[in-house]
Amino acid sequence: MALKVELKPHERIIIGACVITNTDQRTKLLIEGEKIPILREKDILTSATADTPAKLIYLAVQLMYLSPDPQAHHPTYFSLMRDMLNAAPSSWPFIEGINNHILNGEVYLALKEAKKLIAHEDKLLQSARNLQTAKSA
Repeated sequence: MALKVELKPHERIIIGACVITNTDQRTKLLIEGEKIPILREKDILTSATADTPAKLIYLAVQLMYLSPDPQAHHPTYFSLMRDMLNAAPSSWPFIEGINNHILNGEVYLALKEAKKLIAHEDKLLQSARNLQTAKSA
């Protein structure tokens, strides 16, 4: 079954090892193939935009997803995961979900779970900001 993707003007998408940039008009693509990594621009993090521990974990999982050798990125991922758990133990359910998907070879699903970890981290950071504001008031 083909994947249908509609790209906005100038939107980028990664298909396999290629970055494809759309022109100035909307474009529809039908992508056929099995086990080809595909990431839309909105789902791509770079080292410049991965500015929190959870985003660094997402970036490591993203690199696993796009790599022909995902295991090459495991040491980095597991190091980041340990750091995250030490800093925020409440992240364990999300980390556990990511780990399970990685171990089952479902790296795209691990990416989706990593997005949930980013949202959890955002809530923790916002709570810390609110507490800091309350203390200084």
